Amino acid sequence: MELAYYSDYAVRLVNSEEPTRGKDALTSVEAVRGLFGGNQSAARRATEADVTRFRSVRGRLRAVFEAADGGDETLAVDLLNSLLLEFPVSPQISGHDFRDDDGRPLWHMHLADHPSNATAGYAAIAAMGLAFHLTEYGVDRLGLCEASPCRNAYLDTSTNRSRRYCSDRCATRANVAAYRARKRLEADRVGDSTLAADSAQRTTASGERLPGASGR
Repeated sequence: MELAYYSDYAVRLVNSEEPTRGKDALTSVEAVRGLFGGNQSAARRATEADVTRFRSVRGRLRAVFEAADGGDETLAVDLLNSLLLEFPVSPQISGHDFRDDDGRPLWHMHLADHPSNATAGYAAIAAMGLAFHLTEYGVDRLGLCEASPCRNAYLDTSTNRSRRYCSDRCATRANVAAYRARKRLEADRVGDSTLAADSAQRTTASGERLPGASGR
């Protein structure tokens, strides 16, 4: 498993809540287990107590994204370092489940966690994955969706650091909203011009001298 994959753990957990919409998907042990994806052996360790613990870690991970999105690199790193200290992992070389054409193991780095509970294991992997992403690509590659009211977390892997939205859906919604806003502004300007022209015509029709007109 590539280390970059682990950063998705952080994104999945952060995006289990949409604070601006008042939505929270992390309400049961089944929801907690669903965050582990294919790692079912780790998911089975989850209990009802992990729901509250996962929410606590989620808030701390979101704070990392908020600091990064706000341009405070030092705070983002400090917050992430505190998670790494609290939830350590053991890097190991692994070849399980991956074979080349000759049947030999495809060796890769693997993060082995030794948790006391499911939350500790998940938090360790999420924090380490996010740390690898941050140091490899930069703090500014951690963002929060600009499509209001979304604010979901995302990892920018674009070549030109241009990502601003968490998904194509949000990007489309934001573009449509911007387009409609431009059209409304254009309509308002046309309306103002029409009113000014009508006023000028009424003034001329009443025989009043227009500003700037010369008399005879």
